[in-house]
Amino acid sequence: MPVNQLLRLGRGAVVELDRKLGEAVDIYANNRLIARGEVVVVDDNHIGVTMTEILSSSATNNG
Repeated sequence: MPVNQLLRLGRGAVVELDRKLGEAVDIYANNRLIARGEVVVVDDNHIGVTMTEILSSSATNNG
């Protein structure tokens, strides 16, 4: 989902994920893989992504 769509979501909006807690996710910006992370629970009632690896620009150009 593009960032501009995320920013338009209102309080209480539901976004269906295709990953479970603890599973790895790829993080993209401008259609370029920039990092890898993991789905986590924040404050017992929110879901977030923790970045576990930030890729160098040379790694993302080859990818």
